[in-house]
Parts: sequence; structure tokens; C-alpha cells
Amino acid sequence: MNPEIRPDLCIIGAGAGGLSVAAGAAQMGARVVLVERGRMGGDCLNYGCVPSKALLAAAHIAHGRGLGAEFGIAPARAEVDFAAVMDHVQGVIAAIAPHDSVERFEALGVRVIRAEARFAGPDIVEAGGQRIRARRFVIATGSAPLIPPIDGLDTVPYLTNETLFDLDERPAHLMVLGGGPIGIEMAQAFARLGSRVTVIEALAALGREDAEAAALVLDRLRAEGVAIHERSPVARVSGAAGAITLQGEDGQSWTGSHLLVAAGRRPQIRALDLDAAGVAHDARGVIVDAGLRSSNRRVYAIGDVARGPQFTHLAGYHAGLVLRSALFRLPVRAGTAHIPRVTYTDPELAQIGPTEAEARALHGARLEVLRQDYAGNDRAQAERRTEGFVKLMVRRGRPVGATIVGAAAGELIGQWALAIPAGLKVGAVAGMVAPYPTLGELNKRAAGQYYVPRLFESGLVRRAVRLLVRL
Repeated sequence: MNPEIRPDLCIIGAGAGGLSVAAGAAQMGARVVLVERGRMGGDCLNYGCVPSKALLAAAHIAHGRGLGAEFGIAPARAEVDFAAVMDHVQGVIAAIAPHDSVERFEALGVRVIRAEARFAGPDIVEAGGQRIRARRFVIATGSAPLIPPIDGLDTVPYLTNETLFDLDERPAHLMVLGGGPIGIEMAQAFARLGSRVTVIEALAALGREDAEAAALVLDRLRAEGVAIHERSPVARVSGAAGAITLQGEDGQSWTGSHLLVAAGRRPQIRALDLDAAGVAHDARGVIVDAGLRSSNRRVYAIGDVARGPQFTHLAGYHAGLVLRSALFRLPVRAGTAHIPRVTYTDPELAQIGPTEAEARALHGARLEVLRQDYAGNDRAQAERRTEGFVKLMVRRGRPVGATIVGAAAGELIGQWALAIPAGLKVGAVAGMVAPYPTLGELNKRAAGQYYVPRLFESGLVRRAVRLLVRL
């Protein structure tokens, strides 16, 4: 064992959250050690957000070749070179990787140790033959695919998001076990690239989302040829490479060439020996307080491992809070109500705050639901992208939640990600001057619906106007 290292901050995990803490702390003068056993950049860069969106982009181009008729352009059949598509995916990862590299972080003054970390005490971590005794620790180890305990699953070859992007041949028939955002995104991508695709979901596909918005997305996938079987728990798996069979509890069965398991995520904490550090944890991850501190006050946990929503942007938000707390001793309080989420299908589905059903349960008759359809937007009409809507949940003149399904929903939700936590009234968005013609007018028009009954359907207003115009 080498001599002890005594940094101000030791970060375990070089994914989005860990890298943000390391870069920020080092640039503000703290002595920082970063420990990572796998690839720099973590799941998001190597197996998640980046490769999946790169694949979706390729699938969008392929699909677009067949959509010219409405514009007076003869549609054409896309010829997909699947190996080249996957080269594109890897090329995108390679283009971003230098930003997350060991070299960049060492240049910032961070000491990077490429090894597995484990706690040897409440203030000691061992990694790669080093003992690290830090003032504060940040656990940012992220999550890994959850493999459900289905009979026979361990006897067949299956894919997860960690192996999916290593394929160099297009699956003839991809079966997706799980109808959440990852499963549905990859189902559409592979279908557009020429695979036959079947999704099997034990409950409701996109079941966390607004039911009306989810139905619109699922209907589009079905129209593109994706078979989606909901409320179909799988009892057993059998077969071999090229011919894998899923047997449902209700007697249905499905056979395909490849199986993608997209049934959820589990926190990566097993190797950390958290008990040695006195860090309380459970199956969902590290138990933290509102300030992201564990039962050991020296140890923080952020991102996927902190028992909350599992989004890269949430990990980045957590990183900022930890920097304020660990370096400046400022009080912080993590929340999730202002954290947006997006399913990057076509159409996209974005949400912030409660869905309509959740908001009605919370606020009852005090809730107003405002709506603007894409079909009423001139830019959407010009681009033949009229499928979708903005739905805004409002209480006492302030938005509390928003659902957007349609083109660029992930971009449009950003306006509500600003307005809702800032406590802005709907009038702030309704009064915005949006450039014409843009999809951004959808948010303005949705907010403006708040004033329709108050101004245009009010007898009092009409009488006042008739009186004032005479003056």
C-alpha cells in the first residue's frame, strides 16, 4: 500500500455527476481525487444518452427518406448500412470523450485513479493500492441495467444498453423486454433501421407518463410496425442465439433473433463496502437527506445512486449542490419537482412537474388545465409536424406542471423548467414575444389560454369595453 493521499474531496465515479463535482472543485482550488473503475464519462457517454441519441438520429434520417410525398418529393427506400450506422455512434462518443478524459481532468489538477474503490472506514477509501483519507467523499457511481429474475433468462444471450451499441449486424427481430423510455426509444430506432421489433411490457408502456401523451407516442410506433404487448409479464425465457423465446404468464409467446433487456436500473454500490463507512443504503441506493448527505456526514451521494430519478441532468444539478455544501458549507436542499424528463422518440414526450392526473389528485378543483395543439401552430403546419400538444397545469395563475408531446418537445420543455421553479405566473410566458413562425409560440399560446375565459368570455369585460370605447 502506497502512502496515504489526503485530498479535500474524493469522488467515486467519473460519470456526469462525478466529473462535474471534480471539475468544479479543482477549478476552485480544492485538492481532488477522482476514482473510476470503468470508462471515463460513465454510462451517459458510453452506453446511454450519447449513443442512444446518435442511433436515434441515424434512424430519423433513414425514416425521413420515405416521407417526401406530402412535400411533393418522391419517397425513397433507405438503404441502411448497419455497421456504418454503428461506426457513426462510436464516432459521436469519440468526439465527446476528450471532454471527459483523464488527460483533461489531470490538466485541471485532479488526481485520477483508475481502479475499483471500497471504503475501509468512515473516512478512508482504498483504490488501486492507494489509501485515500479525505475530508469529504462523493459517491457518484451511477446505475447499471437491472436484470429481472425471470426463469431461464440467464441461459440465453441477451443485450442491455451496455452491450447494445457493440452490435455490428442488424437484428432480424429484436425483442425488447420493458416498455419504459429506454425500451421504447430503442424499439423505434431499430424499427426505422429495418429490424422487426416487438416490445413486451409487464404493466403499461410509458406508464409513468401522461396517458394521452403516451398513447400518441405508442400509436406512432405501432403505425411504424412495432408490436407492443402491454400487461404481459414474462414467466420464462428459452432458446439460443438467433432464436430466443419469451413465454408470457398468460400463455402468449414471442420468438426473436435478439433480446434487449430494458427493465429498469439498479444502483452500483455492491463493491463499495458502504457498511464499513457507516453509510446507510438499501436496494435503491444510498439513503441521503435533503442536502444529499448520507448517514456518514462526510459522505455525499449524487445522481442515480441517490435513490431518486435517474437522469444525467439531475446528476449535474446534484453536483452543483454538493459543491456549495462541501466547499462553502452552505445549506442546500435538493428537489425534484423542477426536474424535466424527456423520452426521445418521434414524437418526443417531455414532462416537468406533475402530469394532469397527478396534478388533479394534488390540487383538485383549484387546478386549471390549459392546452395548445401543434395543429394550431403555423411552423408545425409548414413542416407537416402537426401531431402533438402542449398541456399546462396551472394553480392560482402559476404553472405547476407541463406535458409536451410532439416535435422538439425536449427543447420546448426548457421554458417551463425556468418558469416553474422561478414561480413565474402564466402571464410572463403569455406576454413573451416569440419569433414567428416557431414552435416556441406553442408555449406562449398555451399560457394565453389562461386569459380566454377571463377576457373573451367575460360579460363584465365586454360591458366595460362597450362603455370605454364611447369615451
